[in-house]
Amino acid sequence: MSTTNEEAGALPYAEVIGDPIAQSKSPVIHGFWIEKLGLSARYDHCHVRLEDLEDYLARRRTDPLWRGCNVTMPHKLAVMPLLDRLEPIAEAIGAVNTIVREDDGTLTGTNTDAPGFLEPLRATLDKTHLFRMARVLGTGGAARAIVAALAREHFTIVLAGRNPTKARAMLDELDPEGEHHAIALDHFADPTDFAFDDRQGCFDLIVNASPLGMTGQPPLAFDFSHAPPASVVYDIVTSPLETDFLKAAQEAGFATVDGLSMLIGQADVAFERFFGAKPPREDDEELRARILA
Repeated sequence: MSTTNEEAGALPYAEVIGDPIAQSKSPVIHGFWIEKLGLSARYDHCHVRLEDLEDYLARRRTDPLWRGCNVTMPHKLAVMPLLDRLEPIAEAIGAVNTIVREDDGTLTGTNTDAPGFLEPLRATLDKTHLFRMARVLGTGGAARAIVAALAREHFTIVLAGRNPTKARAMLDELDPEGEHHAIALDHFADPTDFAFDDRQGCFDLIVNASPLGMTGQPPLAFDFSHAPPASVVYDIVTSPLETDFLKAAQEAGFATVDGLSMLIGQADVAFERFFGAKPPREDDEELRARILA
């Protein structure tokens, strides 16, 4: 449970909630930035069970020191009807991972997973492309945020899932006007002799948005003959940080992005909302080392 205001010297604070919560890296990330900036603030974790969620929010909204919270499993959907307002990105994704307390005590729900996912790609996305295509593997909650984010960046999306019908329904819900494709996940497991056309001026992205390859999970079966030349390969898994999927991509000569990039990126957006300050991103390498310690 989080520290009481009296024990902490009545500092403004934010926190992360979930069930379980001890595994969250958010206190490490936000605490690092608070320390580096010398802010008089704190960031805690708070174990909140589903049946206690409504009471938790009722108590926190009356606390003027509480700036808000990050929301992890299993509360990203359950908090939505308990809030006063949802920002468009949260409505589009259908999940809230950040709650901000406004000055009048009202609670606003948003989703920082989408901008957090895009952050390490921003330099490339700011360029003009003739065509953008993303192959997204997985149809869970993380995939929803990623698909919504990529659709806004004008990608044609191939969404692969164990159940292609679920993948098709997700695409139709999140971007009904888009010309996207749903496919079975195992399609990518076997080699292909498909001859890719000229990719000059294109941006190709391959994303593992599933838990496959995570510690304790089955491996992700992906044959890189399905990857167009010069693709960027992105794995949101953080344990292990260097997954077999990323290792294989690097060995095949592709640029890669690891899961800490998204984790830090989404925290950046939330931190500024909570504390009104930009995180010191020049210290990212030190932060990564602290997260992995």
